[in-house]
Amino acid sequence: MKLLHISSSPRGRDSESLAVARTFLDTVREVNPDASIDEWDLWDGALPPFGPDAVAAKMTVFAGRQPSGDAARAWDAAIATFRRFDAADTYLFSVPMWNAGVPYILKQFIDVVSQPGLAFGFDPESGYTGLLRGKRAAVVYTSAVYGPGRPPTFGADFQAPYFEDWLRWAGVTDISPVHFRPNLATADADAARRSAHAQAAETAKLLTAAP
Repeated sequence: MKLLHISSSPRGRDSESLAVARTFLDTVREVNPDASIDEWDLWDGALPPFGPDAVAAKMTVFAGRQPSGDAARAWDAAIATFRRFDAADTYLFSVPMWNAGVPYILKQFIDVVSQPGLAFGFDPESGYTGLLRGKRAAVVYTSAVYGPGRPPTFGADFQAPYFEDWLRWAGVTDISPVHFRPNLATADADAARRSAHAQAAETAKLLTAAP
């Protein structure tokens, strides 16, 4: 089992999403001590930008040509990032909700690794084909105000639908979500926290035991 944990929270020990992810990882280590675990903090400064050079490279590759100069260097950085991502067979994403969506650093990661011939293929007649086959993903979603069943004034969810649509688009269809969405309008979030950690542990056991 090659597990990659991709964290998009910058809050360290104060992060609820990272706390739930730690429960998941601790369970994996307990159930399968031989599992290979790579932890990737997207805020560590290693993620390359996806700016003009990278966009030029992507469109050049789309056109069937090879990028050169600064575009080639940007393309090499994107490929190296994708290779680390692709090396895992199981993913754990910790995804806090920011402004109804995902943190911008996670969107940057998605833009960097979503490259033709790597994460996806494209046919003018049949459209996109995801190339990340045979992989599984657990996703820890957290939000402090939004939650299912709360009024629209408490926000909307463009977090989980967007992120899971991207996973499926890239070919990852085995997705196990874990939600921690306490209502901060009330004083007690402990029950929701216990439930999220228990769900994370159970999900880790299921994914570790799966062939």
